Amino acid sequence: MDDWGKYIMSLLLETEPDNIIHPVDIIEHIALINDWAFERQDADEILIAVKGSWSDYQVSFTWMSELESLHIASSFDLKVPQERLNELKKLILKINEQLWIGHFDIWHKEGAILFRNSHLLSGGAEISVPQCEALLRSATDACDLYYQAFQFVVWAGKSASEAMKAMMFETQGEA
Repeated sequence: MDDWGKYIMSLLLETEPDNIIHPVDIIEHIALINDWAFERQDADEILIAVKGSWSDYQVSFTWMSELESLHIASSFDLKVPQERLNELKKLILKINEQLWIGHFDIWHKEGAILFRNSHLLSGGAEISVPQCEALLRSATDACDLYYQAFQFVVWAGKSASEAMKAMMFETQGEA
């Protein structure tokens, strides 16, 4: 564990004398250290506002004790009009084929796109600060990487294939 992780763990251990650290407490301390706005819904859930490269992300962490899993859901402010929903579903399938961890999904009720992932802690395993940071980074990195493809489909009227080609386009050489 790096110095940053040791520092956070020492802070948490001072407030948790029985040495059992709740995963959401670690997330809250990471948010505090980074000066991110957050709202602690209850002991098992926290919502954090994180600035990304293309958008601000609303990142929710939820501890699911029955599954022994820390769940993350990251969404951005992009509402999907009904007429673009089918093409967006095609885009999500293409994107999810490329992801090694986590996946994108649509909340149909809200018309929102989100990235979801979970970290299993079966058998009483404890989570570390670097693991929490990696979980958060994987969500924001995925949102940053594919945000423009979602924009192309939702607002530019492009097909899923066109959006993926445009997103994967890399310039070569120098101007």
